[in-house]
This record gives sequence, structure tokens and C-alpha cells, in this order.
Amino acid sequence: MVHVLSSRVLLTPGDPEASRDFYGGMLGLAVYREFGTGPDRGTVYFLGGGFLEVSGRSDTPPTGTLRLWMQVADCAAAYEELTVQGARILRPPVREPWGLIEMWLQDPDGHRIVLTEVPADHPLRYRP
Repeated sequence: MVHVLSSRVLLTPGDPEASRDFYGGMLGLAVYREFGTGPDRGTVYFLGGGFLEVSGRSDTPPTGTLRLWMQVADCAAAYEELTVQGARILRPPVREPWGLIEMWLQDPDGHRIVLTEVPADHPLRYRP
């Protein structure tokens, strides 16, 4: 059995600076640590209960299989703020049939990100 102590998503962007501007600037993710120097340096961001590492540079376009799920307190407020900042919004916030409020956007490489709000009346909020 593997005992996992920590984890992170590794993202190798086509344009590291654009990705750092997006994740650190536009989304406002806090930096956990940085390593290396220059434009291809690595940056690790806090991502709720995990981490997102943006490092290196890729000449290969993304496959479309990576999606990031991020829970936020207020999807409508995130939508307004990200729209003003010029984020590539794929879909505004919608209450899904399963009760969560979700909006979709893209990072500079085209990776899809879902921002999710758990409404107060949703079963995920229930704590026996």
C-alpha cells in the first residue's frame, strides 16, 4: 500500500509567464514556494487542500484531459471579478441539477477549470 503524504498537480505550460500571471494574478492563488530562476522557473501555488505546480515549458499542446476543480465561496462574485479581468469564461455560473453552482473558464493553455460553489442548502454542507 502506498502511503501518500502530500500531493500536487504538475502543469507544464506553453507560456510559463502567462500561466503565472493567470494563476497567481488573475485567480489570486497564494504562492507556496518557488524554485529555479528565469522565465521557466517553477512556482507552486496553494490550491485549497493541495498544490498546483507550474514549471518548465512545453512545446506540446495540452491534450484536453486535465481539468481543475476549485471550490469557491461565491461563484457569482468570482464570475464578476474574472470577467472584469478578462478571463476566458466558457460558461457563467449555473445551478446544476446536482445542486452545485458551477462556472467554467480556461487557463492560457486551454485547460478547463470549474469553479464550484456549494450552496448552504446542499447536502455537502451537512455535518452530522
